[in-house]
Amino acid sequence: MQYEPTLSRAELIDFALNKYFARVDAKDMEGALACFHDTALFCVQTAFTRHSGKAEIRRMFEDFFGAYETIIHRDFNCTVDEKNGRITASFIAELHDADGNVTLLSNTNFWRLRPGSAEGAEGPKFQEVYVYMSGANVLT
Repeated sequence: MQYEPTLSRAELIDFALNKYFARVDAKDMEGALACFHDTALFCVQTAFTRHSGKAEIRRMFEDFFGAYETIIHRDFNCTVDEKNGRITASFIAELHDADGNVTLLSNTNFWRLRPGSAEGAEGPKFQEVYVYMSGANVLT
């Protein structure tokens, strides 16, 4: 299903980088989850994993946030389909665990946003997220 786009190119990039990834890097669970519709789908394509709905996405983030002391997403290269409310970002995920080990992943995310509630109380949110990860899946 295609949704009516509501965000400009700059707003799509801002949503992905400054609303979503900034909150993930800060381990802000509620802020990160606020970027998703209740029925969102989050798939790690390279690991054949799927998280359906906010409860499953929350559990995935709880494990991810607990596994790493520091999470940094950087060096973004975004491609935007403003007409259809879609954005893709290639980036480096830099993860530091409690033992001082650093994991570097070259990832690409594909997002599809859909409008918020009919009453307009909520803005657009992720309906689908597809992740391609260069190494072992850290989003189990």
